[in-house]
Amino acid sequence: MKKSIGITPNIETLFGTRDENVRVLEDGLNVTIDLKSNSIELEGAARDVSRAEQVFADYESLQRSGFTFNNGDLNSMLRVLAGDPTSTLKGLAEAGRQRSFGRRTVQPKSPNQHRYLETIEAHDMVFGVGPAGTGKTYLAVAMAISALLAKRVNRIILARPAVEAGERLGFLPGTLQDKIDPYLRPLYDALYDMLDPERVDRYLEKNVIEIAPIAFMRGRTLNDSFVILDEAQNTTSEQMKMFVTRLGFNSKAVITGDITQIDLPSARRSGLLEAIDVLKGVEGLAFVHFDESDVVRHHLVQRIIRAYDEHKTRLAEQQQILLLPEAKNGEAKNSELRESANGRANAAEARSREIASEFPAQTGIEE
Repeated sequence: MKKSIGITPNIETLFGTRDENVRVLEDGLNVTIDLKSNSIELEGAARDVSRAEQVFADYESLQRSGFTFNNGDLNSMLRVLAGDPTSTLKGLAEAGRQRSFGRRTVQPKSPNQHRYLETIEAHDMVFGVGPAGTGKTYLAVAMAISALLAKRVNRIILARPAVEAGERLGFLPGTLQDKIDPYLRPLYDALYDMLDPERVDRYLEKNVIEIAPIAFMRGRTLNDSFVILDEAQNTTSEQMKMFVTRLGFNSKAVITGDITQIDLPSARRSGLLEAIDVLKGVEGLAFVHFDESDVVRHHLVQRIIRAYDEHKTRLAEQQQILLLPEAKNGEAKNSELRESANGRANAAEARSREIASEFPAQTGIEE
């Protein structure tokens, strides 16, 4: 199917630098987009052409309403709608406009990130599980700030297990806050990125934003709060059960973690892994799983994560191959043992018959 649509003022800004946005639409919607002198020609299946036409119509409508796209936001939205047939450019733009994230505009950069934000809005407890750099913590903090600024909650509580990634840091100097701050630095970074530093400091001083190790959560009931547990893969089973039972009225909880980077001693099972098994059927909470396609850091990070996953798969296959001969050898040894035992039993039975024939049973009484 071919369809031509008219060129509107400033439509060329939709195409992006070196037509990168056009390539996203062509690859994601399976259409061909050709810019003519007085029109734009779309070619592909009827349904795909219709979606591409809707993108151009939505872009024109957003421009007329005065909407402006910040750095990379348009490209991110196009990637999301290319991966999610239910999304529209106008819907994504208006959803971002309805959320206030302080001084930053936060747009999901993949379909999973878009689903993550919608799931947080729709559920009181959400688990975000996936590799590093997929925006699990950053987007959770953004949603917490949005809820606080909209007065849907009265405070934000950010918790993290104080577990070193292989190092032994020893006894850190300073007050208790000084000792735990290094473990919680990623949460501070997200806060200062979205809010003015003075505002963050004021919120921290008044405990509107509270940052603490998970051990400090025991015995508390968290009402009117947006609670985030970061690095949940490093919680023990007891800590995870304690945390998920803290939720009070009018509160939300987001638990984030990467199950491929567990720093607990090998004898301890991750509380996140156990929670995935135990809570997967519980109504009212949801799980969102990310993969390397959701990574929003340097493009090398995606390749590194993929390489580690492939290496892990190869190791598992090699171990399985190595175990096969052992299993076969074990079966052969068992068969040999069974045959040997049967042979010994048969020999013993034959010898018994031979002895019995040499000493026939007596039928009378000797005089």
